[in-house]
Amino acid sequence: MGRRKGGNKALAPSGQKSTPDADGMNLDGGKGQEEAPEVVAIEEKAESSNLEDSPLIGSDKTSADYYFDSYSHFGIARSLSLIHKPFSAHLLASSPKRREMLKDVVRTKTYQNVIYQNSFLFKNKVVLDVGAGTGILSLFCAKAGAKHVYAVECSLMADMAKEIVQTNGYSNVITVLKGKVEEIELPVAHVDVIISEWMGYFLLFENMLNTVLYARDKWLNNNGIVLPDKASLYLTAIEDAEYKEDKIEFWNNVYGFDMSCIKKQAMIEPLVDTVDQNQIVTNCQLLKTMDISKMAPGDVSFMAPFKLVAERNDYIHALVAYFDVSFTKCHKLMGFSTGPRSKATHWKQTVLYLEDVLTICEGEAVVGSLTVEPNERNPRDVDIMLKYSLNGQHCQVSRTQHYKMR
Repeated sequence: MGRRKGGNKALAPSGQKSTPDADGMNLDGGKGQEEAPEVVAIEEKAESSNLEDSPLIGSDKTSADYYFDSYSHFGIARSLSLIHKPFSAHLLASSPKRREMLKDVVRTKTYQNVIYQNSFLFKNKVVLDVGAGTGILSLFCAKAGAKHVYAVECSLMADMAKEIVQTNGYSNVITVLKGKVEEIELPVAHVDVIISEWMGYFLLFENMLNTVLYARDKWLNNNGIVLPDKASLYLTAIEDAEYKEDKIEFWNNVYGFDMSCIKKQAMIEPLVDTVDQNQIVTNCQLLKTMDISKMAPGDVSFMAPFKLVAERNDYIHALVAYFDVSFTKCHKLMGFSTGPRSKATHWKQTVLYLEDVLTICEGEAVVGSLTVEPNERNPRDVDIMLKYSLNGQHCQVSRTQHYKMR
């Protein structure tokens, strides 16, 4: 996915002003975001880079068909290419994604810092690593002094994790269990710590959170902890004329032929990409905070109202969602953001293109609600309903759009 150029200001209405400064920094690394908790930056610093139901092509196959043994990038062609791969090919296909995740410094270094700098949480404790992958978090926990770590991984990567654990001399501390958390039995009745990197695109895509909650309810001690324990979803609005023209409007006329049926598919499916912070037109609003220690599985479905106030005169082509993650049980608050004002992560941001192009003036607001719930057929997929309206000087609109993350 190509990187956008920030803020097509040639499109802005007259009288446009640059985004005003506001007091206070936030977890997103920028200004103007509401209700974001403060977090401690990771040690390793780097440069910031920071429709109604129409049948989806290939809709007989969902992410469940390839979830455990590969990660799919969004896009029709990529999804279809994974459906018929044999298991050995799935393992090879998942390797680049695993590498991308491990090389995500924001992600991996934050977990490492949380574990190493708060060894009191792990010393002589029994730890459960949910969705262990290569076992990197289990290795961190073992090195921090964990009494024993049970690393549960459903995919074929579990075999590699066993070899990695053995190669690094931790076979006596780490036990890799291959299978689904909901189906395995642990050799112990309770654990002291559950750690997991469960977050998906748009926070909830792949819905691994419910697996963590299942493990919490079944095995966690009464005084045990879940890491991370807080996750917050945010929403903002962007100008994105050039990129929308390239990715969406392109299908209206393809070498003289109308392929707008594909445009409908592209509009329904959110785009995962890196957004330039200069594209941001409005404030960033907190939609939902999830307390992993206390929430119920049904809480992954929610409806959240929003009010996005323009900070300059501009156009709005899309809404953008991102999330923050916090570890509040540490000596000091730690965490990271996947927002457009922070260092880029492999989660990037989730772009919801609007049917309308909104002309908005500074101080005017896009108001509405976002409804999020797991897909009924496959709970690892996410259905999103967006309601929005603008009653501005140059634009009056009210619409409901539906999106499907597959």
